[in-house]
Amino acid sequence: MLGNRKKANGAGRSDLKAIDPLRNLGVQDDEDVKQMLQGSSMVKVRSPRWQKRRTLKLLEDGVTVWCQSHKTSSRAKEQQSFSIMEVECVREGCQSELLRRMVGTVPEGSCLTVVFKGPRKSLDLLCHSDEEAQRWARGIRKLQERVENMTQKEKLDHWIHAYLSRADQNHDDKMSYEEVQTLLQMINIDLSDQYARSLFQKCDRSADGRLDHGEIEVFCRELLRRPELDAVFIRYSANGCVLSTVDLRDFLKDQGEDSSLIHAQSLILTYELNEWAQKNQFMTPNGFTMYMLSKENCIFNPEHGRVYQDMKQPLAHYFISSSHNTYLTKDQLTGDSSTEPYIRALNHGCRCVELDCWDGDKGEPVIYHGHTLTSKVPFVEVIQTINEYAFKASPYPLILSLENHCSVEQQTVMARHLRSILGDKLLTKPLEGIDIQTLPSPEDLKGKILVKGKKQHVVEGSSDSSDFSSSDEEGRPSRKKEDKKVPTPGVSKLSPELSDLVVYTRSVPFKSFEQAAKNPATDMSSFSESEALRFIKESGMSFVRHNGHQLSRIYPSGQRLQSSNYNPQEMWNAGCQIVALNFQTPGEQMDLNHGRFMQNGQCGYILKPPFMYHPETTFNPENVGGGPGHRPVLLTVRIISAQQLPKPQWDKPSSIVDPQVWVEIHGVPIDIDKKKSHHVDNNGFNPRWDCTFNFTIHVPDLALVRFMVEDYDYTSRNDFLGQCTLPFTSLRTGYRHVRLLKLDGSSLSPSSLFIHVKVTPCQRSSFN
Repeated sequence: MLGNRKKANGAGRSDLKAIDPLRNLGVQDDEDVKQMLQGSSMVKVRSPRWQKRRTLKLLEDGVTVWCQSHKTSSRAKEQQSFSIMEVECVREGCQSELLRRMVGTVPEGSCLTVVFKGPRKSLDLLCHSDEEAQRWARGIRKLQERVENMTQKEKLDHWIHAYLSRADQNHDDKMSYEEVQTLLQMINIDLSDQYARSLFQKCDRSADGRLDHGEIEVFCRELLRRPELDAVFIRYSANGCVLSTVDLRDFLKDQGEDSSLIHAQSLILTYELNEWAQKNQFMTPNGFTMYMLSKENCIFNPEHGRVYQDMKQPLAHYFISSSHNTYLTKDQLTGDSSTEPYIRALNHGCRCVELDCWDGDKGEPVIYHGHTLTSKVPFVEVIQTINEYAFKASPYPLILSLENHCSVEQQTVMARHLRSILGDKLLTKPLEGIDIQTLPSPEDLKGKILVKGKKQHVVEGSSDSSDFSSSDEEGRPSRKKEDKKVPTPGVSKLSPELSDLVVYTRSVPFKSFEQAAKNPATDMSSFSESEALRFIKESGMSFVRHNGHQLSRIYPSGQRLQSSNYNPQEMWNAGCQIVALNFQTPGEQMDLNHGRFMQNGQCGYILKPPFMYHPETTFNPENVGGGPGHRPVLLTVRIISAQQLPKPQWDKPSSIVDPQVWVEIHGVPIDIDKKKSHHVDNNGFNPRWDCTFNFTIHVPDLALVRFMVEDYDYTSRNDFLGQCTLPFTSLRTGYRHVRLLKLDGSSLSPSSLFIHVKVTPCQRSSFN
């Protein structure tokens, strides 16, 4: 693989330095990156009192930043590092909760906050000068963008270079057999000593016991060889040497995509590196490998990577990516409250965030999980953060779900902050030309922030004394019956100023489907997970019809003290739109949420299938043996191989994984299924399975497919290695690579699965 460089440009030196990560990223001459490579002395700030000097330095791999202590002792200097790929965003100035408290005592322009993905605490830094802070902020963003846009080939080069550098312990750009053994251990491959030694000797042409220059490249190329890709190539090549445009066209036809000669020619021009082959419109095995590893051949349909759905239907016709207890970094009993989880949620397309509002000191409301040990964050800081990040990932409306426990006085303060900070983004009155009792579309509400909460205005036929309670009163841990709505003592009135900000998302108590059908579409109700499940099982069709008319918000049980999540698929099956999950808790449920909202440009709105919002629909999520949505297909998945799987973080460096693969179908009850491969002993580098699974999917429009790889263990629970979840309707057929994700949903590049997918319509009559 490492030998696939364009011959016209000259291969250059073939040793470790030939794979230049900075040149790969196109930043070798960038002034900001040069500053980062030199390193900068900064002050790491953990509190107004805890401030320690650190040196931050970008390593030669172009993606790792070292944070080195200045303490000198007999022990090795304390060193910590982070990867550019672990960074959610960089905030300049006093933007974190800590630095905001220090405004006036530190030079604001020299402050910097690195916010990480997942639960890792952010890094607050005080730079030597404003210019240095700006350089680091620009440099990190630049590197993030370049890494994001790297080809799989470049990612593989990068990956190999990082391990080669670490294995080359004496830094002589040569590899002894002992160093090669270290490398093999690092990259998760357990070759027999006999095979490893014979491969080493085969590559050691100089016979001096060390691999240098081209010998290292040959060794790596041999390791990265993909015989399973070669087999596909040979199957379609008329002469076994190259693919002609006709050969490639036949392959593309079997893949189920554009099989025109023009498209075949364009792929040769894009991916073929051999000039002679390119000129003669041939694709070599190397060019074919480059194409098969490219984003263009990914399992996920690239057409679904943009907003492609009709965005002009009422809000109730969409699934809406929604977060519960958005302010929490961990569990709901002792976790910290912060503005940072709002950044993470909004950056990942979340379109409904929750704010639990309580009276704070000095007349300023705060956000935290009431009656618990969670820390508090000022309401004003949360709104400032939301204002900054509301529309960075999606232009479509953002809903603020207010869980309001404040006094009338502090509710008025909340209203004032909402108006002054959000300005024109805040929706304060109905849109012109749209009936006040009907829901607008995401397109109508583009760039607008909506407040969901109680409203004093009473619509005839739907008023109730409980409508005037200021809180939706979700289940709390202290409550015995989670579903019972108990008014909070002393909080029974609404501030008119806050009430006026509720336009299209008015919270009302749910009484019955019959009553709700008479109410305007702008009324919405919240349901606990157990309440929603009861309605799904007892009145599934009625619930689906209700959700075609009004918005429903589902929230986790108050008994989930560790902020675990329920299964969102069951709620989507009933057409529930605002299925609120604890984004701070990774796992299968958040994988499903990420998969559901991967399509439509990750804008946070997914149009439900028509059978779910037709006013007279007879779709019942519990029974789909025919009727609306019943369109059975046979899904055949062949799991062929995996590439560059990681090790579990807590494993010993010497351990090698024994990977096995699960393929899971999540959808309506009769579609739920999962099957697993056998495990492969001691190979996380390039394991082969070649096993085939068949699934019958009855309601494909609601189904998600999840690929999950784990490390098999005889004696204890298997360790998670990576996963990818995507809508069945976004799957592409043929030979595809599946890019795996970490537990927190971030990229696990270059880890992938290589699979073959086939979809065949079933005869309807046999299922009716």
